[in-house]
Amino acid sequence: MMATQDEQARTGSGKRGFAAMDKETQRMIASKGGQAAHQKGTAHEFTSEEARRAGQKGGEVVSRNREHMAEIGRKGGESRQTARNGNAQGGKEEPS
Repeated sequence: MMATQDEQARTGSGKRGFAAMDKETQRMIASKGGQAAHQKGTAHEFTSEEARRAGQKGGEVVSRNREHMAEIGRKGGESRQTARNGNAQGGKEEPS
């Protein structure tokens, strides 16, 4: 059973404001905000050096997670093995 708007307002479980809008309306409003910031001159535009440094910092953070890096390595090894063996299924062959 769906809750009415009154019930949602009382319980606080209903979406309100920006969150209640459909994605296209949110995108349109956000776009207008970005355009206004650029016209006003308060928008930040990354230089290639700033963008490079930001990407490097993100990579450093991700690589600290040893479990995540091990999973990436495992997937790469499995993919390489699959390609080498020509196995279209991507899994290990079962013994006959």
